[in-house]
Amino acid sequence: MTDAAAAAEPWLIVGLGNPGPDYAANRHNVGFMVADLLAERMRAKFKAHKARAQVVEGRMGAPGPANRRVVLAKPLSYMNLSGGPVTALRDFYKVPTANIVAIHDELDIDFGALRVKLGGGDNGHNGLKSMTKAMGPDYHRVRFGIGRPPGRMQVADFVLKDFSSTERKELGYFVDRAADAVECLVTEGLERAQSSYNS
Repeated sequence: MTDAAAAAEPWLIVGLGNPGPDYAANRHNVGFMVADLLAERMRAKFKAHKARAQVVEGRMGAPGPANRRVVLAKPLSYMNLSGGPVTALRDFYKVPTANIVAIHDELDIDFGALRVKLGGGDNGHNGLKSMTKAMGPDYHRVRFGIGRPPGRMQVADFVLKDFSSTERKELGYFVDRAADAVECLVTEGLERAQSSYNS
């Protein structure tokens, strides 16, 4: 494929989370937080799409060969049903699976640390599990570390709780960095994003 053809193919960037105000500040919703920031940077507002998602269409990257057409999305299904809306958006916008990016919370990484990767398992994450079941594992992930639950707290309780007051002091910085990592992945490629942001 020529560079021009690759540049013309759209990217689908999906923030994973649960819809509604009750979940908005949960650890599980950090994907939505990063998507909201990316939309802000694109000076665009999310609009309802028939694929049970909110979307923003726009461009990412400086003018020139690295500039990419992107669709930002927040599925409006619950987390464990994310695969349906994502697959519908993929088909609607004709996005290759390798141009899909899922932004999600990750228990096995310390709070605020990032890992950018292509493919792999779901590590028990219900949003990824649903996406992989719907379209296979060969999409990109930007994994946002939230750490493990303290003591004997159940994982489900931990991810559906808001970030702690201590975490909230740094959350804005880490969400900003995750948005930078997404932009780097889309405009400069996986290797550059990994070398710059994986911690």
